[in-house]
Amino acid sequence: MLRKLVDYKKLDHELAALLIETYPDGYGDDDIISFRNGHGEIVEAVEIQTSDTLYLVKISKSLASFISNFEDNIEKELETKQEAVLEEADTTDYESEFNTDNEGDDDMDLD
Repeated sequence: MLRKLVDYKKLDHELAALLIETYPDGYGDDDIISFRNGHGEIVEAVEIQTSDTLYLVKISKSLASFISNFEDNIEKELETKQEAVLEEADTTDYESEFNTDNEGDDDMDLD
């Protein structure tokens, strides 16, 4: 199995969702893996696993904030998209009604 060390900021959407799914309530001391990198620095990370790769996601102070805010951000994105779709649907319905009301009234006096 391939092992990759990655900063959470570089995770794609799918891996970020897997991270949140793996640690829905955040991570604890038991979840943290510590090791020395090639420069002798101690690195702390948490694991997420796909079918072919074990990712070690580096821990930083902002990772905890990312995990806690991830669901809120996704919900806001979905709400914004739904509102845009509803607004577009409302506009389309109005235009359809407007256009059908005037059918056959070609000689209508607008004065």
